[in-house]
Amino acid sequence: MIKLIFLLSILLLKSLSIIIPLLISVAYFTIAERKIMGIIQRRKGPNVIGFVGLLQPLADGLKLFTKETILPSDSNTILFLIAPLLTFMLSLMGWCVIPYGNNLIFAELNVGILYLLAVSSLGVYGILIAGWSSNSKYPFLGALRSASQMISYEISIGFVLLSVCACAGSFNLTEIVLAQSGGWYVLPLFPMFIVFNVSMLAETNRHPFDLPEAEAELVSGYNVEYSAMTFALFFLGEYANMLLMSTFNAILFLGGWLSPFSMLPLSGSLWLSGKILLGVVFFILTRATLPRYRYDQLMLLGWKCFLPLSLGYLTFTSSILISFNLLPN
Repeated sequence: MIKLIFLLSILLLKSLSIIIPLLISVAYFTIAERKIMGIIQRRKGPNVIGFVGLLQPLADGLKLFTKETILPSDSNTILFLIAPLLTFMLSLMGWCVIPYGNNLIFAELNVGILYLLAVSSLGVYGILIAGWSSNSKYPFLGALRSASQMISYEISIGFVLLSVCACAGSFNLTEIVLAQSGGWYVLPLFPMFIVFNVSMLAETNRHPFDLPEAEAELVSGYNVEYSAMTFALFFLGEYANMLLMSTFNAILFLGGWLSPFSMLPLSGSLWLSGKILLGVVFFILTRATLPRYRYDQLMLLGWKCFLPLSLGYLTFTSSILISFNLLPN
C-alpha cells in the first residue's frame, strides 16, 4: 500500500511538472500574441496590469474564474459541461510522449507519433459535443465546420508523418530526433514541411482557417454559448494545442532538441524551446497578416492540393529510399 502511494505521488509530481509549465506557457502565449499583433498594427498591446502588462494573463484568468457560468435553458447541461473539460484534457494528454531531451520524457512509446495523431483526432469530439449540446444553430454549424475541417487536414498530416517515419525508420519520437543528428528533415522534406505547417493551422482552427469561429458568419462559432471558466477551458485547450503542434513540428523537421551547429553541444532543451518559439511566432504572424479563407477554398486546398502533394511526395520519398538502399534497419 505504501509503495502504491509512493508511485502515485511520483506520477502526480511528474504530471504537475508538465502541466504547470504548460499552463504558464499558454498564459504568456496569449500576451505575446496580443503584444506582437499590437506592434504589427501600430497600437499598444496590454500595458497596464504589471510591468509592461506582464500580469495581464493572470488578471484575465482571475476575471474568467470569478464570472458566473451561464447554462442555456434548452441545452443538454451534462454534455455542455463535459465538452470544454474533454477539449482541455485532450490538449494535455499529448504532452506525455514529447521528448524534451535525450532522457527527458514522461512516457516512452515506440508508437509515439500514432499516439499524438490519435489524441489530436479525438479533439474534434469536444467541439462536436459543444456545438450539439448548446442546442443553437450557430454553435452547431461551427462544430460541423470544425469536424469536416479537422478530418480533411488530418489525412494530409498522416501522409506527412509517414514520410518522416520512412526516413527515420521508426514511430518513436526520440528515435526520429536522433535520426536527424546528421541533418534535419526540413531540407530533404521541405514540401512536407510546408504542408505540415499550413495543415497545423487548419487542424487547430487558427487564422486564416478559423472558419469554425468566423464571427462575421457564426457570431463566435461552437463556443458562442459558453462563458466564464467553460469558455476559458476551450481557450486554454486551443492554445495548448498550438504549442503542441509547434513542438511536434520542431521534433519532426527541425531536429527537436539537437543543436543546429556542430561546434555546440548536440542536445539541450533550450534548443527545443527556441524552435517552439518559432512555431508560436508563425501562428501569430499568420493571424496578423493573412485574410480568412472561404470555406470552399479551405476544402479545395486540403483535398485537391495537399492530399495529392503529400501522397505523391510519400511515394517519391519511398522510391528514393528503396532505390538507393537507404531504408533504416
